[in-house]
This record gives sequence, C-alpha cells and structure tokens, in this order.
Amino acid sequence: MAIPKLNAYALPAAQEIPTSKVSWPFEPQRAALLIHDMQDYFVNFWGDNCAMMEQVIANIAALRQFCKQQGIPVYYTAQPKDQSDADRALLNDMWGPGLNKHPEQQQVVAALAPDADDTVLVKWRYSAFHRSPLEQALKETGRDQLIITGVYAHIGCMTTATDAFMRDIKPFMVADALADFSREEHLMALNYVAGRAGRVVMTADLLPQQESADVPASKEALRALVLPLLDESDAPYDDDNLIDYGLDSVRMMALAARWRKVHGDIDFVMLAKNPSIDAWWALLSREGAR
Repeated sequence: MAIPKLNAYALPAAQEIPTSKVSWPFEPQRAALLIHDMQDYFVNFWGDNCAMMEQVIANIAALRQFCKQQGIPVYYTAQPKDQSDADRALLNDMWGPGLNKHPEQQQVVAALAPDADDTVLVKWRYSAFHRSPLEQALKETGRDQLIITGVYAHIGCMTTATDAFMRDIKPFMVADALADFSREEHLMALNYVAGRAGRVVMTADLLPQQESADVPASKEALRALVLPLLDESDAPYDDDNLIDYGLDSVRMMALAARWRKVHGDIDFVMLAKNPSIDAWWALLSREGAR
C-alpha cells in the first residue's frame, strides 16, 4: 500500500528517449517550469547519497536557474502534511497516510527550495491541475507550454502532462529531470507522453546551446569562473576544497549540468567527490572534452 523502498537506475540517455509524435518548438516566452513533488518525503525513498537522484536534482536546478534568467515562471507542487480523510480519500486506499505520518519531511529538498518569486501549489491528487489555480495562472500570463520535472514520472508527472494536453497546454516531459519507481516505469511514462500527450526532451534540449560550449579553455579560465561563486574573500589554492570556501551544492549542480553537455560523464557526484580546481581541470581537460 505504501511507496516501496526505491533503487537507483540508469537515467534515460538522449538516444533512448522515444520520438515524440509532435515537434513543438520550445518557446521560453510561452513556457513555465513545474517542479513536481520534489519533497523530502518522496525523494527519501531512494535513501541517502543516491547518485541518480543527485543527478536529477542537478538537472532540475540547471533548468530552474535558466528559467530564472529568462523570466520563466516556476511552479512547485507540494502535498500538505495534514490532509484530512476527506481530502485524501482514495489516496489512503492506494498509498496509505503518506505525509500525514511524516510531517517533518514535507519541505521541498533544500537544493531546489522555492524562493519568494516562485509559486507553490497545494497538491491534492496526481494531476497538478486538480483543485489548483495552475491553469488560470498559466493562461493569465500567456503561458501555454509546461516543462515537467520531478517525481514520480509514471504517476503525477504523466498524469499532469495528460491533463495539460487536455487543457491545450503543451507539456514538455524532461526525461533526465524525472525519477520513478523503476527504469521500466520511467520509460513507460516517456513513451505514453511522446505518443499521446506531449513532447519528450532532455535537459540539454531546453538550455541555450551557447552554454554547452562554455567549458573553460584553461585552468586560469576555470579559476576565473569559480571564484565569483565562493563566499570567502581569500582565494583558494588549486588543490583546496572549494566547499570550505563557500561553494554550495546548487552552484555545483549548475556547473555539472553545464559541463555534462560537453563531457557526458561529468555529474554532480563526480564534482562533489573532489571539489578542487586541480581535480575539475583534470576532468575538463581530458581528450575529447571540448
């Protein structure tokens, strides 16, 4: 009845995503970003230090940063921690009490925490549109494209995509910014949306192409890129741990997403394992990196 303990799997790669029946162009001025159910409660089913979820969070963080830069509105769904039986209704039969039993896990994961400019929608059912002002807010602001990220791909994310389609809002399911109970269910959700309700894309498909080429050409250029991201006034040595100088996980996730489009094996976990200019330059300067 409850959500099971979940295991990591390989996120879909670009060559694995299904071909979408529609070829809608992504238009930032018509888009909004949805970060779906990325609450501690739902993410914790993968346990601590899950590399797959770190990658999903990094991809969502990169998309959120891009949307902020472009003036694209960001919406969140978050289930409440004190749902009545009447509000929860059939969800009790299917999933048990959920967050009611774990109110301390109600917050969105820290790396994706919403700010004052974002809109957090109370989530009552699988679809983000159910009992929420999302449709009205999108239409009032001239937004008819919805970028969908978060968990779980084959439940709330797929249902929201289908619901958006039925409201003449074009859903863009971001394959590597979603997570699911299993790889099979993740791929099932992508196949359904691609063939019935929207367009399936990768994170890199939505980010500006010029950012994909923005890999420092030298160690000095890498240092110049990193220094403004630090909180300490003293500059680190090349072998110093950058976290000790104030580099936070959100900024590191954004760097990982940016560099991964050029060097496909770079991810947040790899950068966090040895966060120094020397170690990062060794990764970025490998043959074929650019």
